[in-house]
Amino acid sequence: MKTIYIILTFAAAFLALYEQSLAKPNMVIMVIAIIIFMLGLMRLMSKVPGKNDINNNSNEV
Repeated sequence: MKTIYIILTFAAAFLALYEQSLAKPNMVIMVIAIIIFMLGLMRLMSKVPGKNDINNNSNEV
């Protein structure tokens, strides 16, 4: 599932950048691509533990 989010995130970023480079970019496509990009990043980063996570045992003395 993580691989799908990575591919989807890169595809959305590429689509947004490509659409921006056109002479007359379609704002709806750009907004949708940015939303998909942000949701993909949110899903990918949801598994990363926080800096001050209580369950982080590596910092205990």
